[in-house]
Amino acid sequence: MQIQLQMKNFKLSWEINHNWQLIFPFIGILIAGYSAIKITRAIFGDLNIFLFSFISILIVFSILKVSVFVINKLENKWVVNQKWELIRIFIVFAVTGTSSMFVSRPIIALLGITKENLNPLLYWFLFVTIGLIFYQILLVFFGWLFGQFKFFWNFEKKMLKHFGLKRFLSE
Repeated sequence: MQIQLQMKNFKLSWEINHNWQLIFPFIGILIAGYSAIKITRAIFGDLNIFLFSFISILIVFSILKVSVFVINKLENKWVVNQKWELIRIFIVFAVTGTSSMFVSRPIIALLGITKENLNPLLYWFLFVTIGLIFYQILLVFFGWLFGQFKFFWNFEKKMLKHFGLKRFLSE
């Protein structure tokens, strides 16, 4: 009975009307968990399983707290129909950022650019620049894939204007 009440309150606070919409908070929690494990491993390396788990759980809760705080701040700025859609938007940003780096690595390698044959500052500049180009493309693609094309297309137009590429937009 207590769990049903908590689930009802959760659905109410995130404006979830259908059970299928619960997939997005679930995916968000999985992404936070994966990120926490990667962060714990990157900072602390190999620890015993109990300490590793404890630190990872602390980081998961921190990520979730910060995410909810940011979502609440952006709720009035970003126009969405229901609050749960903000979780979907955050997932698109997470997937896009990761994907753009996965796409950039093979392209940099295909061009023959390595840290060994190029100044490290120039290497990272090119890596980030190529990643940013693919980020723009993937952001709209994943926005469409997650049912938020309109939001991300408008977001992309604003971003291109900030980059001084206003002339490429036809409105």
